[in-house]
Amino acid sequence: MSDTHICVGVISGAYGVSGELRIKSFCAIPEDIETYTPLTDETGNRQFALAILRPIKGGFAGRLPDVSSKEDADALRGTQLFALREQLPSLPDDEFYHADLIGIDVYDTGGELLGRVKTVQNHGADDLLELQLSGSSTTTFLPFTKAAVPTVDLASRRIVADPPEGILPTPKPAPQD
Repeated sequence: MSDTHICVGVISGAYGVSGELRIKSFCAIPEDIETYTPLTDETGNRQFALAILRPIKGGFAGRLPDVSSKEDADALRGTQLFALREQLPSLPDDEFYHADLIGIDVYDTGGELLGRVKTVQNHGADDLLELQLSGSSTTTFLPFTKAAVPTVDLASRRIVADPPEGILPTPKPAPQD
């Protein structure tokens, strides 16, 4: 769905008992989530006419027309909210939508395949690319900074990384006889 839609938020659950929802926005300007209405779920089958009521800790209290009870609101907990890509603003050359980075191959500066972007995380500081390491089930986190990721080429679906020391697991030496 990332070709036509971008995840702009998530329903975190009920807020109160009258059907209001907790909304977490992923937009650069958080309140802009309301301007992309109607939003859809991940499948695109459900549409949501979201109205933001007021800011609350960690997001917004919002309302959807068909949600009138705490139980209805809780049933939507975890529902990701998607907007049409064409509604979203164009980004500068050095900014990217997370959905565009997932699945891209990551190479080191010598051209060796390191792995593929599994997720993009943000825990309060810079973004982190979670890499599924090549030929392994192991993942590692790569800081998504200009120093660690000097090149992102969306057209060729390729990232060049210069990981800081200690980010990648060191290969185990071959056993000696």
